[in-house]
Amino acid sequence: METAERFRAAVEKRDLSALEDLFTEDIRLYSPVKFRPFEGRPMVLGLFGVLLRVFEDLRYVGHFEGATETSADGTQAPAAVLPFRATVDGKQIHGIDMLHFDGAGRIREFTVMVRPQSAVHTLGQAVLTGLQADGLA
Repeated sequence: METAERFRAAVEKRDLSALEDLFTEDIRLYSPVKFRPFEGRPMVLGLFGVLLRVFEDLRYVGHFEGATETSADGTQAPAAVLPFRATVDGKQIHGIDMLHFDGAGRIREFTVMVRPQSAVHTLGQAVLTGLQADGLA
């Protein structure tokens, strides 16, 4: 999907402004460090501002496409999975970004999964600190 490639390029270049047009207004981001999703374009863009600062050496290492059921309403939607590697506070993280697209090809739902457990904890602490610093938490 073209949107997945544009998303990947924006993240790898740390270009927050390029992400705005890729997200629907009501995007939902499911994080491994928070039970409830981050909701709405302003909040998700704020989160990405933090993530782009927190992740060191972020690089995507693959790209898979298909369809999957969304969390919001259970409908099938086109999707892309982007495996990544990164470092946060010295911890190596392996993860995936799963993007669900709307009919116009914009990202309407976003799920992040990371491993190992110690990296999830480290990521959670770093993100919380960044959200607090930016007045988002």
